[in-house]
Amino acid sequence: MIEAVTVVDPPTPVEEIALLREVSLRTPGESRVEMCIQCGTCGGSCPSGSAMDHTPRALFAMLRAGMREEVLKSNTPWMCVSCYYCTVRCPQDIHITDVMYTLKNMSLEAKLYNPTAADFSKTFIGMVETFGRGFEIGLAGLQNVRHFITRLPNLAPMAIGFLTKKGMSPIPPKRIKGMNQLKSILKRAKELEIV
Repeated sequence: MIEAVTVVDPPTPVEEIALLREVSLRTPGESRVEMCIQCGTCGGSCPSGSAMDHTPRALFAMLRAGMREEVLKSNTPWMCVSCYYCTVRCPQDIHITDVMYTLKNMSLEAKLYNPTAADFSKTFIGMVETFGRGFEIGLAGLQNVRHFITRLPNLAPMAIGFLTKKGMSPIPPKRIKGMNQLKSILKRAKELEIV
């Protein structure tokens, strides 16, 4: 007599569920990160996706798999430009950009962040705090001088092209009108721990 054998998937370890749940709970509002169906719309929509070591879709799969260290070391959250295009296009209404902010905070707390990517983010925020806006040439220049000095000779033609284009930020950058109001907003956001 042949016995019927029921094949059962092994249970998901608690630590795997814990990471996804932790990210979900730490994201303001309803993140819906557990609803990811792995469609790839987020990565296909992302203007900075090519600079990411993992697409948001892949990062969410890594969250499900409980790959805490790999997720928190990823440069993906740091390369997010907060355009919300992925969030708007997500068929599951996942608040992807908000999840990226949560992952940044978690990587800082765990001291697992990518220093080069984090430095880029800090430099950008510093420019916004100083001038009220980004300064493309300054940001790219500082990042390359600090982290990719050997690339500078190859980037010279592109830098010259940027400098000759109309519509680029002036050198030195000009401050926006209403800097006092912006500084008040940023100060209040820091007090509320939003930034």
